[in-house]
Formats: sequence, structure tokens, C-alpha cells
Amino acid sequence: MDKVILAVGRRKTSTARVILTPGTGKFRINGRDVNEYFNVKSLLPEVFKPLEITNLKDKFDIRANVEGGGFRGQADAIKLGIARALLKVDESLKPVLKSVHLLSRDPREKERKKYGLHSARKDRQYRKR
Repeated sequence: MDKVILAVGRRKTSTARVILTPGTGKFRINGRDVNEYFNVKSLLPEVFKPLEITNLKDKFDIRANVEGGGFRGQADAIKLGIARALLKVDESLKPVLKSVHLLSRDPREKERKKYGLHSARKDRQYRKR
């Protein structure tokens, strides 16, 4: 398998385009090393989760272009993109990835602010007396 695999992952306002190529396990996000890009170390296990579960961590080089949102949303978008790319590599990984809920996009979005309210749901204080 000497071809390039492309996949897209999204979460909230973040979009990640993931490029998987056979290699030695190098991981770059927006041209920077993954450890340098995510300075919040608690997000690294989340990003590597699809690779850890399938035992393919050192088999592919991964490049991800991610934009929008914060670090948490970007990490989840990259995680979904990697899982989708691995599925394109080997269809037999689907039960494993699906059992850990890595193939479904999180549909939750930010609720818009409504007029007459302070925020999406917060109303002004009600005074009875």
C-alpha cells in the first residue's frame, strides 16, 4: 500500500484534513510536531486513540491541517479524521473503531444567543416581590 489516504474530521467549528501515508509514525499538525502543537498534554492520548486501539501507531506518517475552534475541538476533529482514514486503509477495522465510538461525529454545536436574553438560555432575574 503506497498510496496517500485523505479523510476529513469535524467537531463544533473545527475542521481537520488528515493525510495518511505509509511511514514510521511521524505526526505533524499544521507543519508542527504534534507534541509542540498541543501544549495541553491531556489531549495527546485522545488524538492517538484510533492508532493505539488498532496497533498501527508506527505504521503511518500523519499530516493534519486543522482550522477553527479551540484545542479541544481540533483534537476531536483530528481523532475523527484519523479514524476515518484508517477505515479507508482497512475495512476490517470498522468493528473495533465503532465499538469505541470513534467513527461517529459529535453533533453538538454552540447554541445561538436569542434576543431579549443575556445568552443562549440565561434570562434576566425575575423578582416576585
